[in-house]
Amino acid sequence: MIRVAVVDDEPLARSGVIARLAAHGDIALVGEYGDGTSALDGLRGEVPDLVFIDVQMPGMSGLEVLAALPATLRPMAILLTAHDSFAVRAFELNAIDYLLKPVDDDRFVEALERARRLHAYRCMAPVAPEPDTRCGQSAYRTRFAVRIGRRTAFVDATDVEWIEADGDYATLHVGAHAHLLRESLNRLSRQLDPMHFIRVHRSTIVRIDRVAELQPLSNRDALLRLRDGTPMRASRTYIEPLLERLKGMGYAAR
Repeated sequence: MIRVAVVDDEPLARSGVIARLAAHGDIALVGEYGDGTSALDGLRGEVPDLVFIDVQMPGMSGLEVLAALPATLRPMAILLTAHDSFAVRAFELNAIDYLLKPVDDDRFVEALERARRLHAYRCMAPVAPEPDTRCGQSAYRTRFAVRIGRRTAFVDATDVEWIEADGDYATLHVGAHAHLLRESLNRLSRQLDPMHFIRVHRSTIVRIDRVAELQPLSNRDALLRLRDGTPMRASRTYIEPLLERLKGMGYAAR
């Protein structure tokens, strides 16, 4: 679960971000603030993982709020702004992205996906000097119980090559077999180890080491091909984290 705070002096802008966050089950809203001073006090007390924060506010700006927080308490930040001329200072303060107002839905999802990925890496980093107490101890799914006729079989997560949405359910693809799982893709995306599985489309999750080829398309989407030859489309909303993961594993786009 990612603990999130929202800071914006415009009530409509603040409520718009909160409404978008409500669609994501792995997000817990821990605070909302209408000015920099109250935000600074609130963020010191709640210590969220991520903050959506307006850059320009009366009194104390969003960047000033972040700068006033000790580095150990400073959350990841997605900046809300009408301008993009503050990049250097912003990224010194742990800002991972910015959203231009009015906020575009696709860019919102893209920024949130980046935060999810970084949060997961923080929690699992083996070289961290000490554990992040905000990460919790929840384990990722290692097995799935699936129905095959009248019997129940157990599928190891390591054997799953890709998963696709099937209405309110999901289908696990394991070799030549497909198993219907009575869980939504959104729920599964929060239960799978992000070091091994990555979402590439709103209806598709793949096991990263099963990707054999990636071909960029003109609209910023990409065509993937798995080791067994299965083709699938990767949406531009998810393409950046996918490219970063593939690059880290030695793959190159073709």
